[in-house]
Amino acid sequence: MSSFKLKILLIGATGVGKRSLVQRFIKNRFAANYKLTVGVDILTKDVEFRQGEIATLSIWDIGQQQRFEFIRSTFYKGAAGILIIFDLTREQTYIQARKWLAEIKQFTGEKIPFVLIGNKVDLLNNLQARIDRNRARLFAEKQGSIYIETSATTGVNVDEAISELTRRIIDSRTPN
Repeated sequence: MSSFKLKILLIGATGVGKRSLVQRFIKNRFAANYKLTVGVDILTKDVEFRQGEIATLSIWDIGQQQRFEFIRSTFYKGAAGILIIFDLTREQTYIQARKWLAEIKQFTGEKIPFVLIGNKVDLLNNLQARIDRNRARLFAEKQGSIYIETSATTGVNVDEAISELTRRIIDSRTPN
């Protein structure tokens, strides 16, 4: 049985559901009370990403406020992969997600594995998606990744998104 320790960055605009996604993943519950991340919040969980293969993920939820910009780049150091999250009901968060990917690549290198996540898919029954979902998928594919839609509220695709990122990180480190 192989084991890996991986630092994962959680990136996205304020209010896109980063903390709720991680709470759903770590504790399998939805945290309805909103709490602003100040600086960085780090959570850990073991994941079986393939039969008999475990990775210990250290998930870093990085505060995205402007005032943390000067220290944010130090959090990128040693990152194995990134979950880039935007809110499907707020187009501005998708635009910001694309900008963060460029910033992260500048500090971590071009080939860092990531998964682009459109969160709050559960709200699309009542609200119109503000993002061209096909455009998000094509953007992720063009960058060598994938696009997954999740819901921290219902848990849909949360584990799958994180397991997919874990597999992509391990595959990028393992010679074919």
